[in-house]
Amino acid sequence: MKFIRFPKDHPLPQRAGGKASALAALHGRGPEIPDWFVVLPEAPEHGFPTPDGEAAPSPDTSLPPEVMAELTEALRQLCPPDGKVAVRSSAVGEDGAEASFAGQLTSFLNVNPADVAAKILEVRRSAFSPRVQTYRASRGLTAPLPTPAVLVQRMVQAEAAGVVFGVDPVSGRRDLMIVSAVAGLGDALVNGTDEGASWEVTLPEESVRPITAPDPGNMVLDEVQVRAVGRLAREAGDLFGCPQDVEWAFAGGQLYLLQSRAVTALPPAGELNIWDNSNITESYPGMTLPLTFSFARRAYTGVYREFCRMLAVPASRIAAHGRTFENMIGLIRGRVYYNLLNWYRVLSLLPGFRLNRRFMEQMMGVKEEIPDEVLGGTGPAAPGSRFMDGLHVTRSVAALALNHLLLPWKIRRFHRRLNAALAPPPQPLDTLTPEALVAHFDELEARLLSRWDAPLLNDFFAMIFHGVLGRLLGQWIPEAGPGLMNDLLCGGSGMISAEPARRIHAMAGLTAPHPTLVRALSHGSLTEIEAEMESAPAFRTAYQNYLAEFGDRCPGELKLESPALTEDPMTLLRTVGQLAGRGETGQRPDHSSHGGEIRRRAESRVRDALRDHPVRHAVLGWVLRQARDRMRDRENLRFERTRLFGRVRRLFAELGRQLQASGHLDDARGVFLLEVDELREFVTGNAGAARLDLQALATRRGKTFEEYARMDPPPGRFSTRGPVDGTPPWLDVPAPAKTGDGTTRRGLGCCAGRVRGRVRKVLDPSGALVRQGEILVAARTDPGWILLFPAAAGLLVERGSMLSHSAIVARELNLPAVVSIEGLTDWLEDGDEVEFDGATGEVRRLATSEGPLPCPLPSPPAGETAFVHAAPLISS
Repeated sequence: MKFIRFPKDHPLPQRAGGKASALAALHGRGPEIPDWFVVLPEAPEHGFPTPDGEAAPSPDTSLPPEVMAELTEALRQLCPPDGKVAVRSSAVGEDGAEASFAGQLTSFLNVNPADVAAKILEVRRSAFSPRVQTYRASRGLTAPLPTPAVLVQRMVQAEAAGVVFGVDPVSGRRDLMIVSAVAGLGDALVNGTDEGASWEVTLPEESVRPITAPDPGNMVLDEVQVRAVGRLAREAGDLFGCPQDVEWAFAGGQLYLLQSRAVTALPPAGELNIWDNSNITESYPGMTLPLTFSFARRAYTGVYREFCRMLAVPASRIAAHGRTFENMIGLIRGRVYYNLLNWYRVLSLLPGFRLNRRFMEQMMGVKEEIPDEVLGGTGPAAPGSRFMDGLHVTRSVAALALNHLLLPWKIRRFHRRLNAALAPPPQPLDTLTPEALVAHFDELEARLLSRWDAPLLNDFFAMIFHGVLGRLLGQWIPEAGPGLMNDLLCGGSGMISAEPARRIHAMAGLTAPHPTLVRALSHGSLTEIEAEMESAPAFRTAYQNYLAEFGDRCPGELKLESPALTEDPMTLLRTVGQLAGRGETGQRPDHSSHGGEIRRRAESRVRDALRDHPVRHAVLGWVLRQARDRMRDRENLRFERTRLFGRVRRLFAELGRQLQASGHLDDARGVFLLEVDELREFVTGNAGAARLDLQALATRRGKTFEEYARMDPPPGRFSTRGPVDGTPPWLDVPAPAKTGDGTTRRGLGCCAGRVRGRVRKVLDPSGALVRQGEILVAARTDPGWILLFPAAAGLLVERGSMLSHSAIVARELNLPAVVSIEGLTDWLEDGDEVEFDGATGEVRRLATSEGPLPCPLPSPPAGETAFVHAAPLISS
């Protein structure tokens, strides 16, 4: 035939269109398909409109005699004279991967053979209707639409019919199919007049779960039939190599496939991951290179697996979560993120998941809670009987109580173990061979990373007691508001993170008798400063002691590629010079007295409020003491982590110098573009790694990370499905929280005090200066920022939580502060005048730097130059 094709004529010409081509491809390959033929688009007709739709069809539109003759013969072969057929479009591009055109063109069911010619013409005309033109425009389809082919298919008198999606169209899960059905023909379901009944079919076990049912007494399909429909969709998907949207029908107990099209607008496939960089940006701000990430990932894997062992989580559960522990953090476009669902999975192994979940979110600064339905699969499978599950929980609770009782002893033991591991090696690092350097790293890892018990336990208890304290205050003294807890935690003592600020003030005092040293510290070069130190031995000793104790503290101190303070001390020296130049020497003004007074007033409020509830007062007092101790130790133990990372930084920096000297690297800093295992295997002569071209690998990665640095950073929180490459599609990005109008913002108040002043916005603390009375504004801070705190009148931070470094140290220094202010660094600029309340978290912008200010910003001293640390290989 010239104008008509049957499935036996496969392969069909492309102009036969999507429906016909799909059915022809399935012909004889398994699915039962009602007989059919297709009328090709070149079949002429009288009075048919042109493809652009400008010519109107005349009333006598008809198929010419030669087409009618072929159609009559084809209908005779397809069905008996009293049979019925379906007449549908089969246009080029219809049922395609980009656009399905589902429901856009007209279809007809139960058509008598005598009426088929007229229905063919109506189907063709529908291709040029305003509805189809609007659909095409919405998808950017600009090419002229050709005349469609028309599919004619023998009707089956269905007892039930419907559609099946071979993939969940909402989540994109390939292991979940959705079956929908109605009694009789499926047109009511397709056109939306009958919702029918729906089921989920989960692979590979083919479990069936009803979603909706129109009538409990008439479920349309039984489970056996639902599974059969699911298998039909899976079979079609396997044949086409992609998930299919299949129309089907049951007639006389036989399942028929009526149409099959690729599922369009499909979400990315793969496992759901939710990424959040809330508080982890304190540790790993900006770009983070592969050496740091590989080391950090190993550390997270080892220490959290050991943490679960300490809390008596059964070994079988720990083993079942191997991938969870190995993927608690991710590196995306060179930025470090929490893999949130894996954090919840680890937390779900511990007792009290529901309670601890909220506390963990507060500690990590997670703003958007994960819905319970998403968390449904994060918990471990029940180990067996309810009795055994209860036994495991009881063991974990007992282990938790015992570890809390022993925590002070564990902290002292940890300090001894760390001091022993970080004692000066028998030989200086620069005298060790590459093999000895790697062996030293392995020793550190074995002695510390698998025995990081005290910091983990302390963090866990800090999270719990901080959360419990807030909850008790909210229930027992609700009128006090959130500021009361901050006041109770303000102005403590014994926190090493506050010690640098005290030392800086003390060093400023030691320079007072030496005006030439003050000038050199404020404006001179490092060489000039070192020369002037000779006339101030007390200052020189204090400075050298500071570097010996805090020399590993620097911005981004947990990033191995970050230059330590010992390499670039200019920010420290400039800060001392500025304080000395203003006469701010000795202790930070009012630190101990004012902070202690705030705390005493808060304790008095608690006593008054709970005067008639002695048991509550005793419980609250115990929880408060625990929260204070755990937050103090949290900061102190973080400093021990800094010491470990400092040793590892020096170790790998020396390895990089030796690899450069041996010709394996062009630049010693290229070592930071390699991973721990790659370096270890190369140095130890692993058969596969020995062939590694380290320089080629470093060059390739360097280009990749330079490209990442030019890209916009990923959002602070987003979701992905499947593999995550350098440029994944960001899914489910939360809209920025509305925290105020154009003149106000609100965050988390974490240290009380009302402050009014001008903004000093700092994005990179290296070489930055904060002058007296200025309010430090930052996207995030880490312990390396402490050099800027002594001069600041207040602190505003875009990221962070009540347990972040910013909040804890601000309370210790009695520095009024607000954290977690959405969009802060885009909202404020240098010189803006603001007022904020560290108790309520409200920030008001009073004037912009371009507008009228009560007084001008102080100008930099004459001749002052900006000092920036030696540039890392990749800029943050």
